[in-house]
Amino acid sequence: MSSNIPFVGLHAHDGFSVGDGLGFPHEHFDFAYENGLEAHAITNHGNMNSLPHMVMHLEKMRSEGKEFKAIYGMEAYFVPSVAEWKQEYEKNKALKKRTKKEEISATVIEDEGETRKAKNILNRRRHLVLLAQSQEGLNNLFKIVSLSYQSDNFYRYPRVDYEILKQNSAGIISTSACLGGVYAGCFWENRESGEEAVMQAMRETSEKMISIFGDRWYGELQWNNIPEQHELNQYIIRVCAEYDIKLISTADSHYPHPDAWRDRELYKRISWLGKKKPDWLSNELPESVDEIGYELYPKNGDQMWEAYKDYSATAGFEYDDELVLGSIKRSHHIAMNLIEDFVPDNTVRLPDFVVPEGADSADQALKALCTQGLLDRSLESGDDLYKSTQYMERLDKELEVIERRGFAKYFLTMKAVSDKAQGLSLVGPGRGSAAGALISYALNITQVDPIKYELLFERFLTRDGKGYPDIDYDVANPMRLKEHLIEEWGKTTVVPISNFNTLKLRSLIKDISKLYDIPFTEVNAVTSKMLLEATPLAKKKHGIKAGVYAPTFEEVMEFSDSLRRFLIKYPEVKTHIEALHGQVRSVSRHAGGVVIGEDLDYHMPLINSGGVTQTPWSEGQTVRHLEPMGFIKFDILGLSTIEMIEQAIVNILKRHESIPNPTNNDVWEYYNKWLHPDSLDLGDENVWKNIFQEGKFAGIFQFTQSGAQQFCKRVKPTNIIDLSAITSIYRPGPLSAEVDKNYVSAKNNPLDIKYIHPYVREVTESTYGFLIFQEQIAILAHMLGKDISLDEGNMLRKLLTKKGSTKGYNKKAEIHDKFIEGCVEKGIAKQEAEKLWGTFEYFSGYGFNKSHAISYCFISYQCAWLLNYYPEEWLAAFLDKEPEARKETAINIAKSFGYKIEPMNVNISNTSWLVSEDGKSLIQPLTSVKGLGEKAVEQIVAHRPFATIEEFLFHEEISYSKLNKKALDVLIRSQALNCLMDDRFSGLKHFWSSVAVDRPKSLKKFLENVKLYKPEGDFSEEEKIEFLASLTGGFPIHKVASLELIRKLEEKCVPPISSFDVDLQIAWFIPRKINVKKTKHGKEYWIVEVIDSENKVTKIKCWGVRPDKDKIFLNRPYMSRLEYSDQWGFSTRSVRHNFKLLA
Repeated sequence: MSSNIPFVGLHAHDGFSVGDGLGFPHEHFDFAYENGLEAHAITNHGNMNSLPHMVMHLEKMRSEGKEFKAIYGMEAYFVPSVAEWKQEYEKNKALKKRTKKEEISATVIEDEGETRKAKNILNRRRHLVLLAQSQEGLNNLFKIVSLSYQSDNFYRYPRVDYEILKQNSAGIISTSACLGGVYAGCFWENRESGEEAVMQAMRETSEKMISIFGDRWYGELQWNNIPEQHELNQYIIRVCAEYDIKLISTADSHYPHPDAWRDRELYKRISWLGKKKPDWLSNELPESVDEIGYELYPKNGDQMWEAYKDYSATAGFEYDDELVLGSIKRSHHIAMNLIEDFVPDNTVRLPDFVVPEGADSADQALKALCTQGLLDRSLESGDDLYKSTQYMERLDKELEVIERRGFAKYFLTMKAVSDKAQGLSLVGPGRGSAAGALISYALNITQVDPIKYELLFERFLTRDGKGYPDIDYDVANPMRLKEHLIEEWGKTTVVPISNFNTLKLRSLIKDISKLYDIPFTEVNAVTSKMLLEATPLAKKKHGIKAGVYAPTFEEVMEFSDSLRRFLIKYPEVKTHIEALHGQVRSVSRHAGGVVIGEDLDYHMPLINSGGVTQTPWSEGQTVRHLEPMGFIKFDILGLSTIEMIEQAIVNILKRHESIPNPTNNDVWEYYNKWLHPDSLDLGDENVWKNIFQEGKFAGIFQFTQSGAQQFCKRVKPTNIIDLSAITSIYRPGPLSAEVDKNYVSAKNNPLDIKYIHPYVREVTESTYGFLIFQEQIAILAHMLGKDISLDEGNMLRKLLTKKGSTKGYNKKAEIHDKFIEGCVEKGIAKQEAEKLWGTFEYFSGYGFNKSHAISYCFISYQCAWLLNYYPEEWLAAFLDKEPEARKETAINIAKSFGYKIEPMNVNISNTSWLVSEDGKSLIQPLTSVKGLGEKAVEQIVAHRPFATIEEFLFHEEISYSKLNKKALDVLIRSQALNCLMDDRFSGLKHFWSSVAVDRPKSLKKFLENVKLYKPEGDFSEEEKIEFLASLTGGFPIHKVASLELIRKLEEKCVPPISSFDVDLQIAWFIPRKINVKKTKHGKEYWIVEVIDSENKVTKIKCWGVRPDKDKIFLNRPYMSRLEYSDQWGFSTRSVRHNFKLLA
């Protein structure tokens, strides 16, 4: 569409104005272009989170031959003086005696009613549009945003003031914004005082803004049917005439096209759900856009003129047509003549301080550090790696690739991070394809020798690849490391990465339905079933037969019958879902990603969430917005197993090396001697036999699922390649193709394997003829093909797994032809070569990264080594680090190894699990008691031992605000205070009532309580069992199934369920939890979690349940006839007929 009147929207919002704007920049740009506009600005509230979207879509538009210009800006929240505002804020806070700390949130939802009329200085803020004219202006905008989110400038909204603008105004155009703008503030605050008061306030504002921006300050007119808008317009025209300030008109667009108004209205209401909704926003949706009074899409010049004429007539205001026409055209002049057509600078920004002083260049420094690293490895291992031709040639090759691609500073930064991490705690041996780089090993970023284990550098980096390296780095405590880096290097040097949370299908259905008054029961019937219905069909579509799969939004919409019927009945809900799914809902923080660079607040508009500075842009699997803008992500990820290993070493050093308080250096010394991949004895038959072959899995990394454990026992691994193959195969794709069964068969019958060429044997013999690892495809293509480099071999791996473009198809065909030609030259028949190529294609969908598999299996083996040689210390660490949700299962595993679990005792138990002096028991820590706070535990440990309960209750040095009534309650019910319960008490309930329920404040009151509550007596055994299970995570099985009962069951050949005999089909167990489920047809069934004397948790599916007749008592022993299959596990067709209560 063309327009006779030139115009550009210089004031516009998209979905990153959360709860106010709608749509992503590409939708706004595309409509603006189709609507005849030559350029378009995005000016979101208080942020510039859209900028990478704008830049990348602009590039796409121009590649399609569309001439269009992006204008970068924001709509800032303005107060004249942040210092004065802060002073009022502090005064108000003191008056109200506020106790709750105000959290800074990166998610700011605009309250337009409050913006217009707020009188309270705490909530007051005025809008101000800021537009970057150039790269200098853009950097100043970034600085303004970054400053606005600092804690001194934030209360519910990020604020800027005259001083911030003055310091950072170069290259910026500013306009007075909307009914919530700076001129509007003068209008709302002085309206009741009369016309002159309004004008005087506007004059003062004008003079201030002119002093900062000069002729780059503009008065902004807007066109709608709100009478106050036209009153404001009149004032703006007058004051701008007085000061010779130029006028512009803006569309203030908030959604990408005219039909999206209703979706935007719904989105606004959804955004306020669960919050205190503003008075001006009703739950009822407008019937038409006329009810709203304006249209907020990217208008062209003719549409702006029509809006002016229509709305001014409706509101009964007259204007000078020429003046208004000039204001519309001026927006075009500003956009096309006063603002440069530029793409933001995306120079890669990595810190200079990582380059050692005196180094000629980053490349020279990297080479020196790598050479020294190999020398250090040689001194530790006794192997002269730095003298080895193989190692030095490999190092030179990798350094050449890194220098060619300009990545030296990246590796120096990663080494700096790694060095800091190792100064705090243990780190992982490696992760992902980075473990295939000798440079990573030489710099001590990874610990696995890539040459020794035949890992490919080309899987990590190639000479002509695109994009920066991506090294994921495992640490024990990522938050601790990130905080340390920020403290050491600065909060504008190390910045955590943001995640943008979006509107999901389930919540959208519920929220939209709520606004349309659709009954909750009807909605819940759909949302509870739609994934169950869609998942099997989606898995079938992809040929997935096993494992977990999460269907996509499109697949749920396609395959769920319930949802499809619901949306046919309520078509308006479907329309809104399709428009709003994926829209931004809030901002959170990436699990481990950080950006590292100097003065980042000048190079990106930093935001803040929860008091932590973070990036305005995200980087992950579904979006890449940091690297294209020149910022490289460093992933610092938490791995709890590293904490377990660290704690186990601490336990060993305390018990066997007599080191009472091991330091980080002590832990590293032990680790390097016994557990480092270069030191670890991988040929230890005891570890392979006792742990992996016999299946003694207690906290063994990657072997916590029963399926993986069973597969491992079938494979019976004897080396690290076997173990890596197991973890690579145990994934949905390979399992669905039954690779696991075929692999076990091949391993058990190696003489039956046929290799068509010695090279094939060389590459696949360790995996019994299977292409388990992706690298094997690359290596075989390189070895057998004609002039196929390893880079091309790696490219083939990618090409085989992606449908790709015509260019990709042609490249694959080219490699195919070279491969067949090379095979034939090496004596392989063409038919056999084609068959091998087919094998490549088949296994390319299942192959796994060998560098990652090997590195992670070292962790598995480290766990196994510790469990085999130091079981008590490992189990204590395992129990200590397992999350609460799995604590009971972990305790049962420890019991199954023959260890007693000592009850908690305030005089003995510590803050972590302890091993008893005889090594036969594990002592629960006080931190195991649910509801007992950390501060309470500190008070107990600091002031014990206690001889009597009186000493515990009335200790002069204990702070009882921390060791409070709630703490006493859980301590007694968990039986941690049993050691202080003497014969004055008739039972635990008497003790509990006297000490905790009626907490005595004096000794006199305590003695009165002892007499008063004596009739209370004891709790029932069922109550005690439930207290122990619910408060400590441990189940006292001996209190439920006596030794006599267990002996009788053994005599009658009734095994515990963990020793289930398929032929006998009967077992005993104790139900611990019942999960009520429904089939896709709405029939109820139960999943009952049970344990037995082996303390292993097992699940039984109970079909055909009749809730009115079927009853299962928890924490009571049962025996039952059961069915079992590898696919479904245990099940029963009738609870009533099969479950028999034993006591």
